[in-house]
Amino acid sequence: MLYIRRINGQNRNAQTTTRQDLHTQEEPMKIRSRRRFAHGVFCACLLGMASSGHAQQNYPVRPVRIIVPSAAGGGTDSTTRLVAPKLDEFLGQRVVVENRAGAASMIGSEAVARAAPDGYTLLTGISTITIQPSMQKNLPYDVTKDFIPVSQFVILPNMLVGHPSLQPKTVKELIAFARARPGQLEFASAGTGSNLHLCMEMFLSMTGLRMVHVPYKGSGQAIADLAAGYVPFMITNMITGTRQVGAGKLRAYGVTSAQRSKAASDIPTIAEQGVTGYEAVQWYGLMAPAGTPRDIIAKLHKGVVFALQDATVRERFLNSGADPVGNTPEEFSAVIRTDMAKWAKVVKAAGLTPQ
Repeated sequence: MLYIRRINGQNRNAQTTTRQDLHTQEEPMKIRSRRRFAHGVFCACLLGMASSGHAQQNYPVRPVRIIVPSAAGGGTDSTTRLVAPKLDEFLGQRVVVENRAGAASMIGSEAVARAAPDGYTLLTGISTITIQPSMQKNLPYDVTKDFIPVSQFVILPNMLVGHPSLQPKTVKELIAFARARPGQLEFASAGTGSNLHLCMEMFLSMTGLRMVHVPYKGSGQAIADLAAGYVPFMITNMITGTRQVGAGKLRAYGVTSAQRSKAASDIPTIAEQGVTGYEAVQWYGLMAPAGTPRDIIAKLHKGVVFALQDATVRERFLNSGADPVGNTPEEFSAVIRTDMAKWAKVVKAAGLTPQ
């Protein structure tokens, strides 16, 4: 019995020793396993980073979509479709223009703000986007935080026009005419908070005039009523204005840019007719979702510059009264900040209530 107990005890001790030895051997194995796993994860991360960098260097590898936040046929749409083929040529991939109109350009703009920041969904931003923060209470995006400006396509002056039956023939005569009739005259616009509306409000604020605003659902309907004599004045875009003035349906009082337009050099600016410092223009430009890699933004900027340097593209823009730009992302950002501050002052001076 004693022999058996001793043997059993020796066996138990032997078993205990064996377990300890195994435990001691397992520890390095677990450590090695964890190291191998960590090494694998690290390599996978490096591979992913390399693949991402490689994809960015080869951007684009599939078609690029530019969303136009307005209906087909308008200035924003025609401008984008003129630039797109040359951008297509530069990038080596198809550039698709998609119209997504509605809610004063907010639907299309929001779609881009929420898109993946990979350079495949872009926006043709319009100058109205710098007015929206002052006119909209619940704007579905932050203009300065949700977008990266790439480059402006063009700057397009507007034109102050009136019905040809009106007595005043110059801006100075118009000011005197309106001052003698405070609050009795009307002006049309493409809608409350539109660029055309705020351009007129800026004119009224700087001259101390009072007129009644008649908002329409678009510039086409407004210009038609103006030509028919239902409203006396409005500020319209340069393309439409020169066409209607040339047909004798409207009278041109002045352009809204700081310098005369090359497309209508015989029409003086509003500023040179006594409203010193007046300047209010429209612009169209390429924007991307915030977070888009810098190298992709740089490549898109080079593509816009390439497109705007094309002789045919430049000629078509200049003939329509639009000045090609092609500025840097930093310069475009500065334009947006300056415009936002300017329109905020105009909205406040006009006593407009955000919707």
